[in-house]
Amino acid sequence: MEKAIALLEVQAMVAATVGLDAMLKAADVRLIHVEKKLGGRLVTVVVDGTVSAVTAAAQAGREAAAQVGKVKLCEVIARPHEEIHRFLYQDPLDAASDLTPEEASSTDQN
Repeated sequence: MEKAIALLEVQAMVAATVGLDAMLKAADVRLIHVEKKLGGRLVTVVVDGTVSAVTAAAQAGREAAAQVGKVKLCEVIARPHEEIHRFLYQDPLDAASDLTPEEASSTDQN
C-alpha cells in the first residue's frame, strides 16, 4: 500500500481539534505531528495512512474545521520522500516502522 500524509493548518486550537477529530473518525489514519505557532493561534496537524484514507480524512478535516474556524491549508502528499519522516514523525521508531527494511537500515547508518 502506498503511504501518504495530510497536513491541516488552521487558525485556533478549537478548529484544529474539530478538524483532527473529523480526520481520525473519517478514515484509518493516525496522528503523527502537531505544531502550534503564535501561542496556539496557528495549528498544524499531520496524519498518515494509505493514500485513499488520508485523502478522505483531509477532506473531512477541512470541512469540519471550516465550520468553526479558518482553514489556512489542507494538503495531501502521496508517497512522501523518506527525509520527510525524520522531519515530521515525533517518535523515531514510528518513522522507522513505516519504512521498508532497506530504508530503515539506511536511516540507522546516518
